[in-house]
Amino acid sequence: MEELSPYLIAVIIAWVAAQGSKYVIQAFKSRSFAGFRQLYLSGNMPSSHSATTVALATVVGMRVGIESALFAISALFAAVVMYDAVMVRRSSGEQGAAIIALIKEQKSKVQMPRAAKGHEPLEVIVGAILGLIIGYLVFLLIK
Repeated sequence: MEELSPYLIAVIIAWVAAQGSKYVIQAFKSRSFAGFRQLYLSGNMPSSHSATTVALATVVGMRVGIESALFAISALFAAVVMYDAVMVRRSSGEQGAAIIALIKEQKSKVQMPRAAKGHEPLEVIVGAILGLIIGYLVFLLIK
């Protein structure tokens, strides 16, 4: 049997941990275990985008070296994703929320758009730390 890819394992574990954390945080805040949407929605604490991309970059850096081209590509990928989550997606989410508020205020018949939420900087930082820890643990456990 072929060995499982530590790169994919790190990404999967980071995504499950981040999305699972969102569910637990929401359940704690709302005192209800009914918020299953947190398992697949974007936004909130921690950023699963940050966790997955940083976990991948960490395993790449630990396995092939931080001086490698592959690490540079994965680190750049993680940086772009995290920048986008805070700057672009967050901005478009705020604009979507403003449009929804205007539609409601005007009692317009225009169909409500879906406003995807981006991330606050702290959500991205916590996701990146989670990804770093998971990537390092996967590196140690799967050689």
